[in-house]
Amino acid sequence: MLDTIYKILAFFTSDATADRWFEQIYDNFIKDDRWTWLMKGLWVTIRLTFFAFIFGFLLGLIIAIIRVSHDKRVVMPRQSFLQRLGGIILSILNTICKIYLNIIQGTPTIVQIMIIYFVILASSTNKIGVAILGFTINSSAYVAEIIRGGINGVDQGQMEAGRSLGFGYIPTMIFIIIPQALKSALPALCNELVVLLKETSVASMVALQDLLAAAMLIRGRTANAFLPLIAAAIIYFVIVSILRAISARLERRLNSGDR
Repeated sequence: MLDTIYKILAFFTSDATADRWFEQIYDNFIKDDRWTWLMKGLWVTIRLTFFAFIFGFLLGLIIAIIRVSHDKRVVMPRQSFLQRLGGIILSILNTICKIYLNIIQGTPTIVQIMIIYFVILASSTNKIGVAILGFTINSSAYVAEIIRGGINGVDQGQMEAGRSLGFGYIPTMIFIIIPQALKSALPALCNELVVLLKETSVASMVALQDLLAAAMLIRGRTANAFLPLIAAAIIYFVIVSILRAISARLERRLNSGDR
């Protein structure tokens, strides 16, 4: 393998340049199996992205339902005590959700992660768990607005049709409204996943050995920032390209189902 790398370098450059590049590649990736540091960091990044997106999606879905339910609630002239109580609770939950969204969307991701890691959960030793929590909170705020927009884009007649079939409000939302909303919101949700993947790079600021932290560790050992950072950038680019290709394929399949 080393001979192959050297021959490729020598084919495109002079012998002296090939020697210099080969030495840098060896020091950065091959010596002490430093390439495995990038693979371990990549695995941490993938786990962070996956779990943060799943939990963020679920939390964002709940927030979106609360906000839409409040905005579309019809106040009847005469209501029972339970109906009035339900309306008060819904208003309180909607206010909490609005404050939550304003705070999360109005502050940088790195500040949120550092507050959770160094202040709120400073005694925790589970670094990846803390990071997942931080990115979940951050992602849920954006997912909530994406899903809310999708729900608002569904024709009001769909809700009326569900109720006329005997479904309650919640079953109608779950089985009729939300599937249609998610279908229209799929491109934005996929974009949020891509953004979340790239944002996980700030996890290195809380001493988590993700992909960027692995590249910086190699830089610290070799005093060469170019190759490890370029390698990390290429890995991020490949993963983002794969996610976008999957997203495009899903959109085509969903669109073909409408025909």
